[in-house]
Order: sequence, then C-alpha cells, then structure tokens
Amino acid sequence: MIFHERKMKTTRRIYVGNVPIGGGAPIVVQSMTKTRTEDVRAAVAQIRRLEAAGCEIVRVAVPHKKALRALPEIKSKTGIPLIADIHFSKELATGALELGADAIRINPGNLGGLKEFGVVARCAARLGRAVRIGVNAGSLETEVAKNENLSEGEKLVRSALNYVEAAERYKLTQIKVSMKSFDVPATVAAYREFSSLCDVPLHVGITEAGDVFSGAIRSAVGLGILLSDGIGDTLRVSLTAPPEREVEAAWEILRSLNLRRRGVEIVSCPACGRCDADVARLLSAVKRKTKNITKNIRIAVMGCEVNGPGEAAGADIGIALNRSGGGTLFQKGVKTKKVRSERILDAFIEALEDAESM
Repeated sequence: MIFHERKMKTTRRIYVGNVPIGGGAPIVVQSMTKTRTEDVRAAVAQIRRLEAAGCEIVRVAVPHKKALRALPEIKSKTGIPLIADIHFSKELATGALELGADAIRINPGNLGGLKEFGVVARCAARLGRAVRIGVNAGSLETEVAKNENLSEGEKLVRSALNYVEAAERYKLTQIKVSMKSFDVPATVAAYREFSSLCDVPLHVGITEAGDVFSGAIRSAVGLGILLSDGIGDTLRVSLTAPPEREVEAAWEILRSLNLRRRGVEIVSCPACGRCDADVARLLSAVKRKTKNITKNIRIAVMGCEVNGPGEAAGADIGIALNRSGGGTLFQKGVKTKKVRSERILDAFIEALEDAESM
C-alpha cells in the first residue's frame, strides 16, 4: 500500500493584517465574536480569550453605525487582525475599511449587486486591504439562486466567480473566497470545482453546522475532505457554542491531519472490561489541568497496562491505570514509575510539567 502526502493546491498569497494567507503559508485558524460589537469591553474580552485559545484572525459583526464606530477602539486593544463582517450596506463596508479594519467580509447575495461591490472593491484596493467574498447557499444572488440548471454547488461557484472577476476589473487582488453550505457534499463539490479554476485563496467551512457535538462532526467531515485534498488556506468551524470551542475544534481538525499542531494532544482509550478505573473521570481532570498549555505535547490516558504503553508509544508522557486503582507512568512507551491511586493525577501533572520545561 502506498500512502500519499497531502499536496496543497497552489494559491496566491494575500495578507490580512500581518497574517499571510495562501501561497503555501500555514493554514490560518479563524473565529467570530458573539458579543455586540458596540460593547467594546465585552468584544475585547472575548477576542483576548480567542487569541489565548489559538485564534489567529477574528471577525466581528458590523450591522450598524454603532458597531462601526467601535472598530478603532477594539483594534487598538487587541493583538490579532480584525475582520469586519458586512451585510446589506456598501457604506458600512467602506466605512470599516477607512476606520482600519484589516479586512472585510461581504456576501454577494445581499450587498446589492456588482455596482455596489465596485465601490467597496475600489476602496479596498486603494487602502491595500483584503476582502473575503463570502458566498452562502442560503443567501445567493437572486439570478443565480433561480437558475434551475445549476446544482447547489455550481451556484456557489458561479456566484464566487462573478465577484472574483469583478474584483479583478477593479484591480483588487487582496481577495479570498468562501462557498459555504450546511450540505457537506455540495460544499465539497463547490470548493473542488473552484480550486480547479482559480488561484484565489480559500476560506473553508461548513455553515450553520450545529452544536459542539454534531457541528464539530459535520465540520470535521467536510473540512477533513477538503484539507486532505490540499484545499483550504484558512478555516472557521461554525458552532452554536462559545467561539473558543470553534477554535479548539479547528486545531483538532488540523492536528488530526498532521497539518498544524498547538498545545496538548490527548490519546485516550475507550476502556473495556479489563478496566476497573474511571478513565473518563481521569481524562476530564487531565484536560482541565492542561487546557492552557500551548507547547506541542502528546499525552496519553489509558485504561490498563495490557496495551497502554504500546498503543500510546508515541506519547511524550502517559499513564496506564491498573486494577488496584493505581497506575504506571510511561514516556515514549517506556514505563518509568508506578503510582498509588491517590497520587495518579498529581504524579501525572508533575511529569507533564517536567516534560513541558524540556
């Protein structure tokens, strides 16, 4: 059997603030605040939490002038590039660019048409800022949406290409595209088709994906397919949950595909009849204790000594529980120390801290 490495599709390089996107740059993790943007204190606090979780670019909603006026203060108090999310108003779009947003996101289906987009594109080109052309299946342009000869995926591509061509006419080169749907096969088909036709960087995601459980699974399936195909320069996992959970899910998807790594990766067994210990409880405690570690470390929590060290041989540090209630610590598959039941968590964290300091 021959295993093939993932090969990135060739895209052009753009920048959102100081963050490179496309052209072989690392895949960028994004999220979006869920506070009212005009509540500067709340927005800034959430952005700082997102940054701590590993978010590299953040988007804020700008539905009205109060939110627009808040952008400079939010930007001055945060450290990652800021994208203004705009719908229905070219004035808000150009206003956000003039007030220093690093990029804006517009939706072709509700901006008003190509003429209105031209005003925004010229402004962005003049200021050297980026624009995401964010096509959503639920809000396509009327003419495209009514075309019964096109599948949902084809409609997404048609709309995206219309606006890419318009951007090029207005000399706007700092663009990226997204084509999102709740329907995973339609989304995958759209991104595959677009990437075969155009070198514009792609922001990938599954829209309205769901809660932490169903949404993360749906996103992992869709994004996993695309990223494995080499498609995707930046991503957001959209969840009905605090945005920090979106960032956690995004990093887990990237880590699962060996594309990028950040923080603690946990290997854990499902437990079985050989296991008398509460693996789930220990795992939960370990996750709480390690959530703020940013160093790339793989740890393992295994339910017994039969296969534990062997199955998790790649872990930097791990513990295999035993029937007596205690456990055995191991590093890189080699047993290092036996610990009593009341010392399991403390001993494990001590060993982890030693590994982290190396």
